[in-house]
Amino acid sequence: MSGTGTGEELGAQAARARALALLRIRSRATAVALLPAAVAVVLLVAAAQGRIGGGGWDAVRWAVTACAAVVLLGAAAVSVAIARARPAVSPTVPLTEQAAPDLYRLVRDLADRLDVPAPSAIALTPDCDSWLEDRTHRSAQPAESPATRPAASGGRRHRAPVAPVLVIGSPFLWWMRVAELRAVLAPVVAGTGPAAHPDIAAARRFVRGLDGAVADAAAPAPGRFSGLRRVPRGLVGWIARLLLRSCRGHAAAMERGVAAAASERAQAVDYGLRIAAQEQVGLAYAGWDRLLTRVALPAWRMGRWPSRLDAGVVSALTELSRRDRLAEGFTSRLGERPACDLLEEPGAADEAASLLAARLFHGGPAETGPDWSPVDWQQYPEEVVDRKWRTEAARLLRVLDAMGVRPAPAGGPDEAVGGAGAVRAFGARGADAVGVAVPTLARVVEQLTGPDGRGEELAAGISAAVAREEAAAPQQPPAGSPATSDGDALDFWGPDPLPLFPLQPPRTGTELLADHVAAMICCAAVDTAGAAPGLDWLDGPALLVDGERRADLGSPVLSLVEDGDAGPLRCWLASVGVRTDKPVRLV
Repeated sequence: MSGTGTGEELGAQAARARALALLRIRSRATAVALLPAAVAVVLLVAAAQGRIGGGGWDAVRWAVTACAAVVLLGAAAVSVAIARARPAVSPTVPLTEQAAPDLYRLVRDLADRLDVPAPSAIALTPDCDSWLEDRTHRSAQPAESPATRPAASGGRRHRAPVAPVLVIGSPFLWWMRVAELRAVLAPVVAGTGPAAHPDIAAARRFVRGLDGAVADAAAPAPGRFSGLRRVPRGLVGWIARLLLRSCRGHAAAMERGVAAAASERAQAVDYGLRIAAQEQVGLAYAGWDRLLTRVALPAWRMGRWPSRLDAGVVSALTELSRRDRLAEGFTSRLGERPACDLLEEPGAADEAASLLAARLFHGGPAETGPDWSPVDWQQYPEEVVDRKWRTEAARLLRVLDAMGVRPAPAGGPDEAVGGAGAVRAFGARGADAVGVAVPTLARVVEQLTGPDGRGEELAAGISAAVAREEAAAPQQPPAGSPATSDGDALDFWGPDPLPLFPLQPPRTGTELLADHVAAMICCAAVDTAGAAPGLDWLDGPALLVDGERRADLGSPVLSLVEDGDAGPLRCWLASVGVRTDKPVRLV
């Protein structure tokens, strides 16, 4: 036997051993539930045969019988709860064979080379990961799926075994080449072999049932009699948690054994290419994370969702390769066939995955609407960046107004927006008298550098304003995932609040103030110095001056916000040609 075969067999044996340990836990729990009933039966039979009798034995017999009845009822309730519990299912974009025949063919050929069952279906996830997911539970199946279609065998009806679903990270399809994707998927697809073993499959169903029962017990009980249901649900949840804690170690060891066996089996398939492909996995994860946190998140906060995130990751990684010497040479692969060519309509799949990413990482609605619409990359600078800057600048000035800050006089004879006409007519003192607050950058800088600098007060006001706006935003209830090929929508979201995976922790008041001051400066640069909003694939919104990105604004803004020192900022403004006394256009 070869070394690879030996390693695979050892991993499979370890996984089966842990699966049997999990099934023994289930058997012991069943035995404990049946023990009082067995004792009660013995006592009843002995009393019927006249072997025991008297007042003492009668009391014991009826007490044990009552205890057995209670335990059996509780065991039945727990068994029903575990059987009916809905296992957690990852939110994904279903990919039918009609939508990706070449991808299905690649996966089946890979399964044939590995001598394992092919996955039953393929789905996409907006993350840099791939895995197998069991969806044989009836709640995750359409009405006439292969998992529920009856099969005749000796006159009996039974469920045909179904292989797990292969979930593929959508960024992989756009960044990786076809050969690289096949090499990355080899150890994942190899996991369908251990998954088909009866003991491992039964152990996984048991653990997933316990996990689902714990989740169901923790969810609030619906209906008028929720208070009465809380006690039995709590008892079921306590028992399920107890069993789940006893299973945790064995379940983890079983999955490690399955992974080891699958990895060893996949050694013979594209082993040399897998090393290079794993480097692309790390690079894709870095670019995807930057794209989500720096590019997509500002758009999501503005009520827009970029509809081509997966295509954007290629641009982000290409830019990363240009900046980072460690990534040099990776862009030379782009001449080869990309894995997204395996899809019939890559744009539609990218759009669906992009909307799902917005739901998972930000909590946006499941469908487009007036306040939640897609945005193309060509429209991003104008419809996201410029709007973001002007919205934040307007919020900053509203907070200044609410604080009772005296408006600064406007300068120059050619003001054309806001209250400039009133300033020219009444003069600075007259403008103050009628309450005209001219939106100028000078007003903001003056408040942060004056003797009674109001940085902390301004930061607190902006934080409160942002919190109020977020609280006033309409809350979207969890909705179903995209429809399956049979037209049945699958609710993969469950009761968990969205977003399931928030990208960033809440921003501090100082960070918010710095963002708003920078936005005001960018608006002034666009309006008075001929600058333009732009998009940097790794850093998000960018200010373009003479067509070049100015990335040196952060340090002068922090000096102003944290230290009240406007010197570095004034030098920066002079180098760009920004007029601080000119009114700024707001939304």
